[in-house]
Amino acid sequence: MNAELLMSTTVAIGNNTTKSLMECVHDDDAFKYSAYRYTYLLVFPVAFLCNIAALAVFFRQTGRRRSASCVVMMNLAISDGSFSLTLPLRLAYYFNKGVWYFPDWVCRLCVYGFYVNLYTSILFLTLLSLLRWLAVAKPLRHRSLATPARTLWVCLGVWVFVGVSSAPFLTNGVIERRGAPRCFEPYTPPSWSRILILNYVAVAFGFLFPFLTIIVCYSKIIRQLTADSSPCGSNLASKARTRNRRRSVQLVSMVTATFLLCFLPYHLVRSLHLHAVCSRWGCNITRALQRGVVVTLCLAASNSMVNPLLYYYSTRTFRENLKEAHSSLRSSRGGSTRSGKFQMRRKSTI
Repeated sequence: MNAELLMSTTVAIGNNTTKSLMECVHDDDAFKYSAYRYTYLLVFPVAFLCNIAALAVFFRQTGRRRSASCVVMMNLAISDGSFSLTLPLRLAYYFNKGVWYFPDWVCRLCVYGFYVNLYTSILFLTLLSLLRWLAVAKPLRHRSLATPARTLWVCLGVWVFVGVSSAPFLTNGVIERRGAPRCFEPYTPPSWSRILILNYVAVAFGFLFPFLTIIVCYSKIIRQLTADSSPCGSNLASKARTRNRRRSVQLVSMVTATFLLCFLPYHLVRSLHLHAVCSRWGCNITRALQRGVVVTLCLAASNSMVNPLLYYYSTRTFRENLKEAHSSLRSSRGGSTRSGKFQMRRKSTI
């Protein structure tokens, strides 16, 4: 269809009032800018500091204590931390009421970074669930197959796959709308149609397949833990099994909750919104779905500050290293304070 013809197509809203398709899409920018400002003001400091702290704790682990799960979580923290670095640019854009003052390549990189973070997070969480299932159901095979080196290669494959698959989003740069440079928004109808096609691919390979994998892992873990619930062996072995069972349930439950709260609503509402725009469902429906996309995208972005909770509550080694780091920090502060007091007392006696 001719782009100019589609651009001039009008969509009925209310009684006799009409607006062009693109005006309808951007009719609610004030709500979008306000929601993103408040969300990113919260997400940026929390996600950045928590993921940097998580990486510091992971790097404190020696090679002997570093596991396959640790390697995956390190990559997940790198993904979330990198995404948080783009949030100040987004904040500047939304505080400027949707006017982009930075170079075009920075806009493209920010758009690209969001989708890379989104789908690497999904795949790394899926990989964590697979590793936990393997550890519970086939512990001997887990020890031989899930080595840190092999897991690192798998993580590198995830980065390459998502990076190449998200490359089309690098074409979405700065555009002119209402006399101002804009970012983070397609404008022409052909670009919306192209994004709808990319959406189908992303939903299938970046969400549905990983989510079904996690559900299968969860059901198998629950079945295995239920079968192994009968008390047998020594008291020490029973406590170890109980602790492992609890960590497994915590990990898979938190991953499933993350998918249901952060990823499922966004992919569902995004798909409906793209269909509303491309099929011209009407401005009232399009505007309502546009607000839904804004809210669910905020939930998806908040995933970067939720993942550190996953590291803490599901990994005993992470908690131990965090406590060690906290204790060493307190002792160093105490030592410096005592040294300072000693120096002051010494000067006062001279």
